[in-house]
Amino acid sequence: MDLTFVIIVETLYAVASLVLISAGLAVVFGMMKVINLAHGEFMMMGGYVTITAVGMGVNVFVAMLVIAPLVVGLIGLVVERLVIRHLYGRLVDTMLATWGLSLVFIGLATMIFGNTTTGISTPIAGFTVGNYQINGYNFFIILVSIALVIGIYAVLRGTRAGLIARGAMQRSDMAAALGYSPDRIYMATFFCGSALSGLAGAVLAPLVGLVPTSGGAYIAKAFITVIAGGPALIAGLVSSATSFGVVSQVFTFAISPVIGEVALLVLAVILLRAMPQGITGRLFKGKL
Repeated sequence: MDLTFVIIVETLYAVASLVLISAGLAVVFGMMKVINLAHGEFMMMGGYVTITAVGMGVNVFVAMLVIAPLVVGLIGLVVERLVIRHLYGRLVDTMLATWGLSLVFIGLATMIFGNTTTGISTPIAGFTVGNYQINGYNFFIILVSIALVIGIYAVLRGTRAGLIARGAMQRSDMAAALGYSPDRIYMATFFCGSALSGLAGAVLAPLVGLVPTSGGAYIAKAFITVIAGGPALIAGLVSSATSFGVVSQVFTFAISPVIGEVALLVLAVILLRAMPQGITGRLFKGKL
């Protein structure tokens, strides 16, 4: 029973981590069709903002949940105004521009923070279950991911702003004809996506040693999760994260963590071969 409980918790944590890592990209790529190759660097910046704020005496949870998303969101706002807004509808140009931005962010982070590993300790202590040790912070990540999914769903489904954003992403000309500014909607959406990326990097910062190149560890998983999920933002994000998280943890416990990562990539290839439009392109059609 102890081992079963540990496996369940670690599987939920793996799923929650994928949701957290991919949420910002799901908003930017899933809604706006902008291939943001600097997504990992936005997460990296969220981690550094958290570490800096904690070092200045700010409560760690305030730093993670408030300050980091706000600061990274504002950085994303500047990026959207200066670069991204000129490239909508030009996928290749957007890829090149955001790849260049990722190199700029890495260089700036190296200049400011150095190239040494830094981090903060987890604010929630672990505990034992029988012969096994569980990181108590994993439960916090699970709760944050659940709240994040519920929050995104509530905003997109139940608020006027969410309905306008969804409409503008599908038919920007119709939104403009109704008196809404697609330019401002895109700007606000990119701000939200950047803030979610900053939140992910901040929440994960206590678990990893942070260096300026840390973003590279997240970008592949984020894109795999979002693309395999398909066109539906929430349903696609949750279904693909659940599929990858469960398979990864099953192979991790059965064989090794390395095989777990390999199994995740193999499943991604199989899913995209069997469902080129993603999981929600075949299943859960019509879902948000």
